Amino acid sequence: MTTSTTPTLRPHPRTALTLTFALLLITSAALGPARADDPPNSTSNGAPPPVIDTKSPGLMLPEGATLAPAKVLDIKQIVEEQGGEQRREDTNVDVTFALQAEVLFPKDSAKLSPAATARIAAIAAEVNKQGSRRVRVFGFTDDLGTYEHGLKLSKDRANAVQLELAKGLDPGTTFDIRGYSEDYPIADNATEEGRKKNRRVEVSFPRTSS
Repeated sequence: MTTSTTPTLRPHPRTALTLTFALLLITSAALGPARADDPPNSTSNGAPPPVIDTKSPGLMLPEGATLAPAKVLDIKQIVEEQGGEQRREDTNVDVTFALQAEVLFPKDSAKLSPAATARIAAIAAEVNKQGSRRVRVFGFTDDLGTYEHGLKLSKDRANAVQLELAKGLDPGTTFDIRGYSEDYPIADNATEEGRKKNRRVEVSFPRTSS
């Protein structure tokens, strides 16, 4: 009985290398989107990028038109003392200090406490540093009591702060003094913590004189 055997084919080493390289090429072509090492100016499928006509009317300004002037965005920075007794807000345009009434006045009073003078003097120094000659002093209360009472108290407190502030400023400084009562709250009047924040005097001035 004759048994036939099929000889095992062994590819030539150079042929095996060629096949391996071909498989690598096919595999890399089937990979997904382009990676960071892809050549520039090519899309993920190897096609050249679309050509943009820079002279297209749709990409050009109409005759006589000009670009708007560059504008710097208003950036706001807020720094608040622990407990919120004093808050400073800086923008590109102005500076605002908000002082809680408790650090300036006794309860339901417009008479400045001894500790208030140092805080107000520090604000005056910042006004002088910015070279400002226009200062706004606004008073606010919470919503307890009548609106009319809050209106008078907030205005009297703003006046008291302005008089102390003026001691450290140029005599030519002009002031805008207002009392707003419970208007423009910055916190919820439903809680004592919120009402405490709303009882305040704000001093604001431009960053540069104008």
